[in-house]
Amino acid sequence: MPDFQKKTILSSHLWIIYSLSFLFVLAIWYFQWILGLIMTILLVISLYYSIRHEKELLNETEEYISTLSYRIKKVGEEALLEMPIGIILFNDDYQIEWANPYMNRFVEDDTLVGKPLEILSDKLTPMIKEDKEEIWLHIEEYEFQVTVKKEERLLYLFDRTKQSEIETLYYNDQTILAIIYLDNYEEVTQNMDDTLKSQLNSQVTSVLNNWSQESGLYLKRTSQDRFLAVGTKEILQYLEKSKFDILDEVRELNAGQNIPITLSIGVGSGNVDLPTLGDLAQSSLDLALGRGGDQVAIKDDSGKVRFYGGKTNPVEKRTRVRARVISHALIELVKASDNVIILGHKSPDMDSIGAAIGILNIAKANSVEGRIVLDPNDVDTGVNRLIQSIKEEENLWQYFIDPEEADEMITSRSLVVVVDTHKPSMVVSDRLLTKTDYKVVIDHHRRAEEFVENPTLVYMEPYASSTAELVTELLEYQPSTLKLSMLEATALLAGIIVDTKSFTLRTGSRTFDAASYLRSKGADTVLVQQFMKEDLDIYIKRSRLIERATIYRDSIAIAKADDGEVYGPVLIAQAADTLLTMSGVNASFVLSERTDGRIGISARSLGNVNVQVIMEKMNGGGHLTNAATQIEDTTIDDAEAFLKDILDEYYEGGDTE
Repeated sequence: MPDFQKKTILSSHLWIIYSLSFLFVLAIWYFQWILGLIMTILLVISLYYSIRHEKELLNETEEYISTLSYRIKKVGEEALLEMPIGIILFNDDYQIEWANPYMNRFVEDDTLVGKPLEILSDKLTPMIKEDKEEIWLHIEEYEFQVTVKKEERLLYLFDRTKQSEIETLYYNDQTILAIIYLDNYEEVTQNMDDTLKSQLNSQVTSVLNNWSQESGLYLKRTSQDRFLAVGTKEILQYLEKSKFDILDEVRELNAGQNIPITLSIGVGSGNVDLPTLGDLAQSSLDLALGRGGDQVAIKDDSGKVRFYGGKTNPVEKRTRVRARVISHALIELVKASDNVIILGHKSPDMDSIGAAIGILNIAKANSVEGRIVLDPNDVDTGVNRLIQSIKEEENLWQYFIDPEEADEMITSRSLVVVVDTHKPSMVVSDRLLTKTDYKVVIDHHRRAEEFVENPTLVYMEPYASSTAELVTELLEYQPSTLKLSMLEATALLAGIIVDTKSFTLRTGSRTFDAASYLRSKGADTVLVQQFMKEDLDIYIKRSRLIERATIYRDSIAIAKADDGEVYGPVLIAQAADTLLTMSGVNASFVLSERTDGRIGISARSLGNVNVQVIMEKMNGGGHLTNAATQIEDTTIDDAEAFLKDILDEYYEGGDTE
């Protein structure tokens, strides 16, 4: 407490004493006037000195207050005019009425007065209108935290540049872990002698060591086909800008074989502990391998995944051991279940229905009840002939049920088998996936972020032509009680033929092995052609759609239906296939409205353009040469503009992802 306050309190106490003394003197005057006179004189003298002291104290107080007021005023002026804090007053039109000198340094003519707030940042006025109380913005090389007092039309700008630099430094210095895997090391080195194998190891190690030194990574080889790399997020950002060109360097190595060696890299990133980073890296690697390899998958602690690479078609494996192991594992799961519920994707195609029929036969061969879930309201015209043929065979049609019947039939011990997709959102009835803990996924598409949760068994082979091919291989290792009817074998063969465009795309030696097996079981190729026939009016509609095609970026064909014109997914896929046969066309994209109100896009390529990553950026997916997507809440013109933006980024961003 200041001295003058203490003195004031003491003076107040003295006045009380004087008042009591005055009463006491009056009492003395009453009994002894001489003594009272003496006391009165003493009291008056004391009072005089007290009043004099009080005046001195008052003068001292006034002087102190005057000095303090001056100091406060000076501090206020300095804070307003000289401290490194921006202060801005603006009017109702968001024009600057006044700014302290600190803010004037950001304009050339040394004054902000009369200028709009947009001179500082384009987003300032809109965010004030949105009643934002705090805004972060960049002005030149500075970063400011802006406190908005909208009622007073006042802005306070606090310089947070140093804080931001520290945060950036902390972020850039976070650890990342990467697991590098040689996808096909065993296949490439299988027939090599020790000299060639040693030479290949030396080449790969040299390339990876040079890459790690240039980028600042710590690299350690942990096995013949696996490396561990440790770095920071800053290094990861650098590698992402380069599109992980190490994939191309390794692929171009001359290993003395017809098959190039490829890398897959799984990266774990985020503000988490090292064991969690390791789990993220391994999960990313599994995802990259599930998509066919020759690519990078980066997963952060939020679960978001980014992909780079995937430029080549996955190479077919040379062994069928995995098919036999999966087939035997599936037998055990089928036998342990109450029943088998088979789910294809929405708007099923030949491959989905054929694969589902194959799994049904696996259940029947092991004496377990099986059912195929089919939504009768979601059958595309492209499979109508197949469905009609199935309906004519009562022994087969009786195993098809709708989602409501499946809902009543499924138990906690049912085995749900998902074929030709791995995305819950694409399954014909995704609620069935939540009613059992036993789930099997069989698919030939490259793995996407979305995946069936906690599957018991996964059989995903991106090198395969179709899911029907994978299921056919599984059938070959089933009990001898398995008996395929002619129609069932034909349905499986139809799935293979449709997905390979009559054995012209994504066809390996095992594709022909599967087709040969089905032919031996009575598959009718003539019946397949009948299933694939189309009506004349559909052919004319497709031709009209192709007629609207334009060429973009010299080799990209884009066909767009008119606004309000609806085409089915099979028809636009066929149109994309047809456009790909045109001279000079390396990739084709066909857009149209769908019956559900979404915009459907079908994409095809000859392999030079990775349509899978393009469609993934539009929330779709598929293969390197065959992909599609459906976009909600947009128009066909906006969808086309969005597609062109992604194509521009794909080409102008350097190496394709």
